[in-house]
Amino acid sequence: MAHAAPRAGLADQRRTGTPDVFSERVHTMARLGIPVVLGLIFGYWAAANARRGGPITGWNLLLGFVSAAAFIVVYLALQAVAPKLPRELHAVAWGAFTAIAVGFLVSQSDESVLRSAWLGLISGAGVFAILFYRYYSREDGRGSRAGHT
Repeated sequence: MAHAAPRAGLADQRRTGTPDVFSERVHTMARLGIPVVLGLIFGYWAAANARRGGPITGWNLLLGFVSAAAFIVVYLALQAVAPKLPRELHAVAWGAFTAIAVGFLVSQSDESVLRSAWLGLISGAGVFAILFYRYYSREDGRGSRAGHT
């Protein structure tokens, strides 16, 4: 009786539970491309909030590009450091990043400091809760992440 030969990569599929359909090149491009795209959107949004419907000025463009650059740098740093943290700090780091980003965007739109802080805290707490649940539910009995050694 003939048996099917094991395929290369089947062990990876069993370990993670889902097949990896993208190549390593695609993952690398996404790891760098997503922060850049999100940073450009963030910079445009900050500049649009700051000008309040008025004309586009040089300072407005500078604010947008500096905001985008800061967002990209912090996102990439957090992307490199956060996975090495325990689940609580990992979730706190992304929640704080979200809270600061949302608070900054709201503060650019003629809202009060209390409103921008409140909306930042609400969004950061929501991201923390979702990510904490995600990281907590994907750990084994010893507290290590599934798929990591």
